[in-house]
Amino acid sequence: MSAQFGRWSFDGRPALPSFLESVKTSLAPYGPDSVSVHEEHGLSMIFAAFHTTSESRAEIQPHVSPSGALITWDGRLDNRVELSDRFRDSLPHDSTDLAIVSMSYERWGLDCFSKLVGDWAASVWNPKEQFLILAKDCIGTRHLYYHIETGRICWSTILDPLVLFANKSFALDEEYAAGWLSAFPAPHLTPYVGVHSVPPSCFVRVTAGAQVVSKYWDFDPGYRLRYRTDAEYEEHFRSVFSAAVGRRLRSDTPILAELSGGMDSCSIVCMADRSLSREILRAPRLDTLSYYDDSEPNWNERPYFERVEEQLGRTGCHIDIGMHQASSRERDFELFASTPGSTGAASTETSRRFASCLATQGNRVVLSGIGGDEVTGGVPMPQPELMDLLADFRFRELTKQLKLWALNQRRPWFHLFFEAAREFLPAALARQPKYGIGWLQDAFAVRQQRALGGYRSRVTFFDAPPSFHKNLATLDSLRRLMNCTAATAAPLYEKRYPFLDRDLLEFMFAVPPSQVVRPGHRRSLMRRALVDIVPEEILNRKRKAFVARTPTAILSDEWSSLINESRQLRCVSFGIVDARKFEDAVESARRGSPIAIVPILRTLSLELWLRSVERHRVLRERNCAPEPSVAPLNKGNETSVHQEFS
Repeated sequence: MSAQFGRWSFDGRPALPSFLESVKTSLAPYGPDSVSVHEEHGLSMIFAAFHTTSESRAEIQPHVSPSGALITWDGRLDNRVELSDRFRDSLPHDSTDLAIVSMSYERWGLDCFSKLVGDWAASVWNPKEQFLILAKDCIGTRHLYYHIETGRICWSTILDPLVLFANKSFALDEEYAAGWLSAFPAPHLTPYVGVHSVPPSCFVRVTAGAQVVSKYWDFDPGYRLRYRTDAEYEEHFRSVFSAAVGRRLRSDTPILAELSGGMDSCSIVCMADRSLSREILRAPRLDTLSYYDDSEPNWNERPYFERVEEQLGRTGCHIDIGMHQASSRERDFELFASTPGSTGAASTETSRRFASCLATQGNRVVLSGIGGDEVTGGVPMPQPELMDLLADFRFRELTKQLKLWALNQRRPWFHLFFEAAREFLPAALARQPKYGIGWLQDAFAVRQQRALGGYRSRVTFFDAPPSFHKNLATLDSLRRLMNCTAATAAPLYEKRYPFLDRDLLEFMFAVPPSQVVRPGHRRSLMRRALVDIVPEEILNRKRKAFVARTPTAILSDEWSSLINESRQLRCVSFGIVDARKFEDAVESARRGSPIAIVPILRTLSLELWLRSVERHRVLRERNCAPEPSVAPLNKGNETSVHQEFS
């Protein structure tokens, strides 16, 4: 995952050399292969390269298009073959992804982004018309941030330089904090007021006088797939899932796949091994990485990931996280952490062993099963199917399915009916479940109800099938998760997500909900389609879910320290947490009372992050006047870097 940074001064004033040198220094860990700089008429663009494909090694960035546009591109173009065929008269067949993207922009202008399938972030500077375009893929697997001030804009795929070199302190974005505590923040937010993230499936057009955010593509609610037999659905699933995994095997270094023992990771590993064995793709090697914790009585993953290793014929890297559990307070505050999710990224023994695994095997790409549970029906929820039947007035079939689901879940059928029907009600009448964080300050909770509620939206009868609405809501939660997944340079690697493939998602959104899950059969379609590909033990195992003891043990072991700290929480001074209520919540969790442990841990991580950034003076507390930031990477450049942003 390469890094890009840019600065455009609307009046043409060039950036100071010392400022650019400081930015280069901050991006260097993300671009070990090369760092290049381009400057012209108040514009500066920096690209730090981290190559993961053979084609990318031939790229020179920023790239100059035939019309003179400057393009920086960090990504993987999955439909490169299809686009190359359309440009066969203009480009050689072995062109780089960047060259194909450049030709797409020349041919279609801003309409090109809807045609770029893959994981990517791009910036385009048009010198003739004097505008800047910042764009991101439809899921948001890559980051792209921007900060517009009077007279200039800065943008970057890494958040740190936008914040550290701003020569000012930022207000904390309360909506981001609320989203972090309850689930994940909206994908256009960062923790800093005034610093934005380009939303997924959107581009931002910036001129000297305005900025406009436009959506370039979205899933089609009218696209539906209806086959006559289950076998046809299964064949189609195998096809799109195989393509989703195969696209992410394009690499000129060995690929590391996470192998947890659950169905998501096991399916990816088995499908990847199948593709490589058939020489469909030519990644040098497929390695696996498995975590285990024998101290957790309810977590027995060894038999499952070892069964997959047996099928592969080789053993992967195993890391015992039970031996290396870090305290929630074990962090290196000297290192800057731009977001709550990035604190202490390399401070634990587990993370150090992971880094050693990557370095020893030469892995630059990691495959992740994130999204599989949500997309393929890992949680057997009857609501989407029941809502569709209700919206279509198919009452006879609705009655039948209510009985089947009620028997399966051992619940009264009218409870299931009410849960489906209330999705159509206005929010004021729906009586949605509370967010369950009882230690927040009342004023904060009132201001941030929507973020604390997970950005719930009402389903309507007429514009699209209700199940499509639910799918989009699920995707939105995954997009929020992607926005909080901070890039790290220690260790440096590119993460890829087969279950977030655009074509796979389109297929899963288009098939009937009754194919995805059935009463007594979660992941029904996926299980049926992957017979003879994934071991039977994996396909037939019960849902991989358990209650871990470790978080509660940490709270218990560090109770005294946590209570002492709860009386001087930074979250209190920022107007977020009520100290007394939080102390009571931690005490209840320590004693084993039924309480949501995740929000407590999220609150602690937010607190630790606030203490971390406090050292760098990039945030100011509520009702505090802005103050200069003292955070240049090179002390000798302090004055010039501060002058650059003043």
